[in-house]
Amino acid sequence: MKGKLVRTEDHLANIIPIHLDASFFFERAVRSLDRNHVDKALKYFRKAVEYEPENPVNHCNMAGILSEKGDYEASNSILAHVLDVIDPSMTECYFYMANNYANMDQFEEAERALVTYLEEDPQGQFMTEAEEMMELLYYELDRPAKLNRIKSRKGVVEHDQARELLEEGKFAQAAELLEGMSPDYPDYFAARNNLALAYYYMGLFTKAKETIAEVLEQEPGNLHALCNLAIFYQNENQTDQVLMLIKKLRVIVPYQNEQVYKLATTMGILGQHDAAYTHFRRLLKNEETAGDPALAHYAAVAAYNTERYDMAKRLWHYVNKLDPGSEVASYYLDDLEEVLQGLQEPSKLSYHYHLPFDEQFRQWKDYGNGIPDEMKNDPLIRSSFFWALRHGDQATKLQVIHALGMIGDYEVQQALQSFIDEPGEDPDLVKAAQHVLSDLKIAKGYEQEASVSHLFSGGDVDSVRNKDQGLNRGNLSRMEAPHWQVVVDRALQMSEARSELQQEMERIWTDYVSRVRPELSGSKQIEGWAAGLEYLASKNHSRPVTYQSIAERYGISASTVSKYARQLLEICSTTPPKGYS
Repeated sequence: MKGKLVRTEDHLANIIPIHLDASFFFERAVRSLDRNHVDKALKYFRKAVEYEPENPVNHCNMAGILSEKGDYEASNSILAHVLDVIDPSMTECYFYMANNYANMDQFEEAERALVTYLEEDPQGQFMTEAEEMMELLYYELDRPAKLNRIKSRKGVVEHDQARELLEEGKFAQAAELLEGMSPDYPDYFAARNNLALAYYYMGLFTKAKETIAEVLEQEPGNLHALCNLAIFYQNENQTDQVLMLIKKLRVIVPYQNEQVYKLATTMGILGQHDAAYTHFRRLLKNEETAGDPALAHYAAVAAYNTERYDMAKRLWHYVNKLDPGSEVASYYLDDLEEVLQGLQEPSKLSYHYHLPFDEQFRQWKDYGNGIPDEMKNDPLIRSSFFWALRHGDQATKLQVIHALGMIGDYEVQQALQSFIDEPGEDPDLVKAAQHVLSDLKIAKGYEQEASVSHLFSGGDVDSVRNKDQGLNRGNLSRMEAPHWQVVVDRALQMSEARSELQQEMERIWTDYVSRVRPELSGSKQIEGWAAGLEYLASKNHSRPVTYQSIAERYGISASTVSKYARQLLEICSTTPPKGYS
């Protein structure tokens, strides 16, 4: 009937009751914002706050709408209420307040709020925007902000420094910095992974693997840790573990360039050259990475190792174009040409952007003036040194010990000391390392440049050289020696000593200068010290000499020989040798 309202139980059953709560009004507010109905959105956010007054998110949303409407003071009032009453941990409110103050041209207040945000916010969600605002405030206030720290970047600065050290090949220093971070940042996985790499480059594989295990325990899918662990297992010849990780890594398709690069190099090192080639080629198609000569070289190596010789040739020519001063591409192009002509059998190439280890040594001997500076500072070359020192054969280890002596910096001293402390190393090699390390420490004590060092060639070292056909004294370039070295050189020249006496003179002089800074103000002091050194070493080996016989050859008085010999004896020995007068 017209005008009559009919109500039945069936109709009532189809009515869905509306449940009014904070979520309902929040959804309505978001929907209104999507439709650009700002006033309605503000109304709904106010209702959400009424239903959940202790929820800081609804308050912040309401403050955001007020800021959009230009009511900056009201917005800041709400944000201050959140920080003071509801949730002081909502440190992002300080960033919102800084924006509001800046929009009101209250730059002093904006700076205070922004500094508070940077110093107190642990996440750094608005770090980029905060840095941009800091530049604006610097311009407006004509002075830098008084910022003591950036809480969200605590640890990031140290990690960046450590990464730079790793890139420079300063692995021990990087490890020390990262070790200091570990207790404070147990969840900083990038730092832990780089600490493992530092250990790895130094040859400390047990510590490297333990560090990676700690990362994977907390984050089993961490790609960098999985890649590193696969390499570590390969070094330990744990084939089953390597194959298991290869299976897992082959199905991963990362999107970030850094992760693609990591996966590509790892697969190459693991012998999965097809997978490595695919990832490297993918990176070469990316504008951000296409101009990297090292990347192009790695792609060429992967192509060579998969018998894509034409592609390898094109890629190495591309490397030459990107890095015309490098010898690497030309070396491998020559090697490839010999393979193509059947003059040599192809062998798998390693994924390092430098010349092969043996070729480097050959060139250094040909140069005749030691290791070039650019090679000393190349982290890949340095890591290959540390690797060979731990895992090479005896002849290679001896070569590395002497090469490290030519570099002689802090990293070298750490590596040599670690080698000396390692149980089970060949005693002759340990003695050789001790000689080189002693030289470097003495040179440092005299504030001389520690990166170049004269290498002693005592009897123990010579025996190793002869036995293993390693570098001999003639092959080792003698750099400019510290000023104290002229004494032992003069004694060796004047005495024409045999190997056992030569070693004794070097031992005594090394011992003496490590304890006392000798006076070398002129040629008379040099002659005196050299004569006293020869006399004492000769007596220690029961050779028939007198002060007078030594003095006549050096053109000085017998009393001068006695004077310097006694000074050496007082420092280097408490019991005079047999026949000492």
